[in-house]
Amino acid sequence: MAETENTAEVTETPVDKPPRRPLILGLVLALLGAAGGFYAIFSDLMPLGGLQDAIRSNGTTAAEKSMIANLADLAFVPVDPLVISIGQGGQTHHLRFRAELEVKLAHKAEVEKLTPRVVDVLNNYLRALRVEDLEDSSALMRLRAQMLRRVQIVTGEDRVNDLLVMEFVLN
Repeated sequence: MAETENTAEVTETPVDKPPRRPLILGLVLALLGAAGGFYAIFSDLMPLGGLQDAIRSNGTTAAEKSMIANLADLAFVPVDPLVISIGQGGQTHHLRFRAELEVKLAHKAEVEKLTPRVVDVLNNYLRALRVEDLEDSSALMRLRAQMLRRVQIVTGEDRVNDLLVMEFVLN
């Protein structure tokens, strides 16, 4: 009976929950502050160095307008897709490669005439690679720079701006 008396004396005390009022009040004040800050900046109460002018002019600044004008002067010349076997013996892999050349609009016809030479240079370079050269994480950047340099030598220094890799799959 002594055990039953001890268990009867032990009563569970209720656990007080932390009040939610400060949390809700903090959340409401944060939302009001964010809305007030947005209104102050958008209505020019706080000038931010031409941000409003950029917003009002559809977001285009003078630098962006000049960049858009330069984009109108560009053209892209597709390079024929290549399928290259890489490896020796039983460890043969195939590399599917497709690219486009970014050229100035004035040089597009000249570069298109030289496309067979470009394909030949890229084909020879990619055939000389080993599988280990392609498995590195920074391989594509290095290969792209090497291929661009070779293409620029074939077409002329100022005709090709960039080589865009559209497909690079090793099977």
